[in-house]
Parts: sequence; C-alpha cells; structure tokens
Amino acid sequence: MKRLALIFLTALLVLTSLVGCGNNESRDNIIKIGVSPRPHRELVELIVDDLKEEGIELEIIEFDDYVKPNLALAEKELDANFFQHEPYMNNFKEENNIDIISIGGVHIEPMGLYSVKYENISELEDNSEIAIPNDPTNGGRALLLLEKYGLIKLDPDAGILATENDIVENPKNLKFTALEAAYLPRVLNEVDAAVINGNYALEASLVPTEDALILEDKDSPYANIIAVRTGEEKEEKFIKLMEALQSDKVRKFIEENYEGGVIPAF
Repeated sequence: MKRLALIFLTALLVLTSLVGCGNNESRDNIIKIGVSPRPHRELVELIVDDLKEEGIELEIIEFDDYVKPNLALAEKELDANFFQHEPYMNNFKEENNIDIISIGGVHIEPMGLYSVKYENISELEDNSEIAIPNDPTNGGRALLLLEKYGLIKLDPDAGILATENDIVENPKNLKFTALEAAYLPRVLNEVDAAVINGNYALEASLVPTEDALILEDKDSPYANIIAVRTGEEKEEKFIKLMEALQSDKVRKFIEENYEGGVIPAF
C-alpha cells in the first residue's frame, strides 16, 4: 500500500510540474498590454494578426487615465503598456518607486493649443484663462509649447518639469488652470483656450493640423513608447512586438488616418 501511495504521489508531482511548465510556456506567448483608446488601441489592434502568425497572442486592456497603466504594469497585472512618452514615464517611476523601462517609440501625438473663442494666438486677450494638463511632465510640456510661440517666457533652468512658478515673463498676464489631461477637451467652452494632448484631441473629434492654434512639430521629443518591467526588455515576444509596431504597415496607417494628429516616431 505504501508503495502504491508513493507511486501515486510521484506521478502527481510530475504531472503538477508538467502543468506548471506548460503554463509558463503559454505565458511566454501572451502579451497583456494596457493602452489608451486612441490611437494606441487602434495601432495595437492593427498588429494582432501579425503577432498571431508569430505565435504571440495580444490581450488588450483599455485605460482612460495616465496612472493605472504604470501601476498595473509594475504589479504584474500587465506585461506592457502603451500610452505615455518617456519623460512622463521617468517622472512617474521616480515618484512611485517602480522599475519599468521603454523598449522603443512608436508615434508622436503633437500637443496643441485649442480654442472655440479664438482662431489665432494673436487674438488672445489679456488675462485669458488657459487650461493645461495637471501632471508634471505634460504641464511642463504645455508651458514649453506656449513659450516656443512667444506667449510666455520660462526660467531657462526649469527644464521639462516647468510650472507656473517658473514663468518669468507673461506679457498678456495669462491665467493657468491645471486639469486632468483627459478632461481638457470638455472645458473648451469654459476657458479661453486649452493645451490638449494629441490623443485626447482626436477622441474629441478635433483635427490637430486644422483646429489647433499652435501645434508641436515632428521634432517633439515626446514620442509615445512601449513600456515593460526592467529586466524583461530583451524577451523575444517584446522584440517581436516592437518589430510589428515599427513596421511599414503601421507607418502607412498612421500617415493615412490621423491627418497629422499622429506622426510616426520610427
């Protein structure tokens, strides 16, 4: 009886081991990726079948904020995410003590200044209220855009995390209101103008090249990236993911579908 019990236990352990190996192997062929709705989800959906031919399955999880995707990645609820630029990621990982890394850029979403009240920045009146993103990197990015077009001047030492406190010249005495980036298109009727990220402009049916008073150009350093956990960046599935996202197929799709509101970064 003891011999039979021992044989049974051994067989059970072997079976459990095999099942465990099988699960690990299957996870190696799955990428659970967190994305923003547009254009990120659209670009990832474009390559689902391409990766399937490579034996990789994409599970797409949509987020509508800039916080949860990084936390979910760090906590291993995701394998990768695609929603942010590298300056934002670097600031977020430092503030939240997480270890994630970029494996490459896919596109740029030019940030622009939009208004339903004005058609040209020269029309902006004194004391106009400008809404900007409330996270440090996109808030600083918005102020740098306004500086580039001569609306304000920033302290040269402020860098990409410039805030209102770094404004050293403000000829029109512009007033700034910081709000959640996703909310900015909804307040266009309530403020004089708003600096809006490209993806949220697209979701609001704004055409950046036509509707923006001013717009970042292709030299913007804020390319949207794929992020993974540090130490996993050389895994074959992620290498194939980047190859698919940086393909001619994706480039052509971007150039034909976003009217300059999204620009290839590869």
